[in-house]
Amino acid sequence: MEITDVESYAIEIPLEEPVSFSNRTLHFRDHAITHVRTDSGLEGVGYSLGYEAAELVAGAVDSRLTEVVLGEDPRDTERLWHEMYEDNVQIGRTGLFLRAISTVDMALWDLKAKAAGEPLYKLLGGHAEAVPSYASGGYYRDDKGHEGLRSEINRYLEEGHDVVKMKVGRRSIPEEVDRVAAVREEIGPDRTLLLDANGVWSSAPEGIRACRAFEPYDPYFIEEPVMIDRVETMAQVNEAIDYPVATGELEGTRHSFADLYDRGAAGILQPDVTVCGGVTEWLRIADYASAYDVPIAPHYNWNIHASLLGAIENGLWVEYFYRDQDVKVFDDVVEDPLEPDTEGTIPLPDDPGHGVELDENALQEYRV
Repeated sequence: MEITDVESYAIEIPLEEPVSFSNRTLHFRDHAITHVRTDSGLEGVGYSLGYEAAELVAGAVDSRLTEVVLGEDPRDTERLWHEMYEDNVQIGRTGLFLRAISTVDMALWDLKAKAAGEPLYKLLGGHAEAVPSYASGGYYRDDKGHEGLRSEINRYLEEGHDVVKMKVGRRSIPEEVDRVAAVREEIGPDRTLLLDANGVWSSAPEGIRACRAFEPYDPYFIEEPVMIDRVETMAQVNEAIDYPVATGELEGTRHSFADLYDRGAAGILQPDVTVCGGVTEWLRIADYASAYDVPIAPHYNWNIHASLLGAIENGLWVEYFYRDQDVKVFDDVVEDPLEPDTEGTIPLPDDPGHGVELDENALQEYRV
């Protein structure tokens, strides 16, 4: 089997109304889409959230990565990952370029599983046929007060979720404590509450003060209390509070994740396959974490992360967003998006490949 064509481009899906987290307001969601086609007629697809730079990610695929994989066997994932990374190490160790590598590597694994006639999670080891998820939300909107937040969270409970996550950090600490208290009251004492600050606090004292204020409401973890580059600051927060820091959604390769954990900056790791280098590198990160019994709770992208979590022994939860909340909208271009069942569990797809087939008409509609 030989790769004959690579195509990468950006799509942009508008939100019905702006949505905010601690330090940013969004009006649309863009993604880079990469197709890898072969002489056998099989096609693989990969993608990554662009954060308003999806065209740059697609451009990196076109200008630097296509030439590496054309004419190659897509099943040689280890070798091709090494060549994509090493050939561009001076400009591509992390960030935007690693997202480009991620899209190509995901497409290669899609092809590899299709060629084997196996669902990806089975090809990778088949640890579980369904994985637990949590409902992610609690974003900020201008017209959304405590009652709106309570209503949103209650909807997740009615859907069957026992684990929910909310945003914190956009408002003052007393206001945020009131929001967290409202959600804890809504879910009761026995369900699991997760918090996400998106790196909003600028110092260890500030982050520690906020996180300690949330302790009476028994959060399971706090995601990104400070910016991920401030590893020592993150470690100080992780050490000072009585629940763990979770981080990694913006992190790069296994070396960066090892540094995070080795320096005590996190107790739960959150690699995103569309960010960290694709399936090849995501598995390396998960295997490293497994050696220390560190849980993996990947960021977003449940359609692919469900299969990856189903292949490892140290998976915790998949993050799931309900489309009608108008926060994550990628399901608009997915032919058969995965959904949790009435107990918050996501059954894994049985079709060969990673199971994320995209709607060609929708892709054309939103193509930049």
